[in-house]
This record gives sequence, C-alpha cells and structure tokens, in this order.
Amino acid sequence: MDVQLQELIDKIKKNGVAAAESSAAEIIADAEKRAAAIISEAERKAEEAEKKAKAEAERLEKASIDAIKQAGRNSILSFRDGINAELSAIVEAETAKAYDADMLKTLIPDVVKAWTSNADASSVAVLLSEKDLDALSKNFASALKAEIDKGLEIKSDAALDAGFRIGTKDGAAYYDFSAESVAALFSAYLNPKTAQIMKDAAGGIN
Repeated sequence: MDVQLQELIDKIKKNGVAAAESSAAEIIADAEKRAAAIISEAERKAEEAEKKAKAEAERLEKASIDAIKQAGRNSILSFRDGINAELSAIVEAETAKAYDADMLKTLIPDVVKAWTSNADASSVAVLLSEKDLDALSKNFASALKAEIDKGLEIKSDAALDAGFRIGTKDGAAYYDFSAESVAALFSAYLNPKTAQIMKDAAGGIN
C-alpha cells in the first residue's frame, strides 16, 4: 500500500512538473514572440521617423535654397530695373537737350516738306511744346509759308516737353518725334545691352 501511494505521489509530481514546464515554455515562447513584435514595431517606427525627418530636412533645405535663389533674383531684377530707369532718364534728358531751337528750326521744315510732298498740306498738323512754338513761330512762318498757306497747322501740345509730332489732322497717321518717344527707342536698345552686361558681370562672381 505504501508503495502504491509513493508511486501515486511520484506520478502526480512528475505530471505536475511536466505540466508546469510545458506551461512555462509556452509563456516564455509567447513572451519572446511579443518581445520580437515590440522590437520589430519599434524598429519600423524608428525607420519611419527617420525617413520623415530626412524628407523634412530635404524639404527645408530645398525651400531655403529656393528662397535664397528667389531673393537673389529679385535683387538682381530690382537693381537692373533701377539701372534701366536711370539710363532711360539720362537718355530722355539728353534727347530733350538735343531738340534745341537750332535743331528744330531746321528739322521740322525738312520733315514737313518731305511729308507734304506725298500728302495734301491742308490735312497736315505739327505739334510741339508751347515754349518751342513761341521761340520758332516766326522762323516757321517764313520757312513753311507755302505749306501754311495751303492749310498746314502748327500748334502747341501741353503733353510735349521737347521734340514734335507730325501727322494728319484727324490723327489717322502720324510720326512721333517727341523726346519721350525717341528716348524710348534708345532705351529699348540699351536695356537688353544693360541686361547682358549685368549677366556677364554676375557670371564672373565666385
């Protein structure tokens, strides 16, 4: 009886230990799986965070470079426009000076006679500044007497500071020899030259 009891006790211990060991193994395996999953998720999140940080850094770098480029471009354009404005003002001032009384008293009669050689003088008008008309009216009355007798009109235009315009009285056709218009033609030629000079100069900066 004692032997059987001992065998029963041993069997219970053996089965209990085996069950405990099996349960422990399952718990350990499950814990290892969970630990591996946690590590994998942490690595995934870390990699994702690194990618996002790198992308954000690249975006900020590109935005900074673009901002610097745009600021530089704006500065160059502003400087170029300022230079062109200065040149245009100088050209207009010098053109206005060139349209002095001596030039106009010769130039206007020549232009009028060339125009009226192909048109009826009665339909032609010459416009110039009030100060130039006052200074040259007597000269024109003499030099353009024949054309004036045929209907040529010579009158002032408050919009003109220097130079003159000639055309048909109805405004259908005219030539603009005002200082402003002639200066604009010169400026249109100079501005691309100025831009090229500035471009060449900028290219030499390290």
